[in-house]
Amino acid sequence: MKDLQKTFNIRVTPHAKQNKVVENDGALRVYTTVAPENGRANGAVVELLSKYFDVPKSRIKIVKGLTGRDKIVTID
Repeated sequence: MKDLQKTFNIRVTPHAKQNKVVENDGALRVYTTVAPENGRANGAVVELLSKYFDVPKSRIKIVKGLTGRDKIVTID
């Protein structure tokens, strides 16, 4: 059986008090304590999403929004 690719629009909040993923009306918000410097926040977002969806980090790709808060993420 072939796995289907899923795409999500997410909003990232860096410098949050705690790391968490919140789903509200079908939209995902990712809160991370990491600063958005040198791609470290993106790495934290991938790690948090992998735990939230229970998939390996290698299956999660940020396809748009590497330098902004609004991102499009796919899970293969």
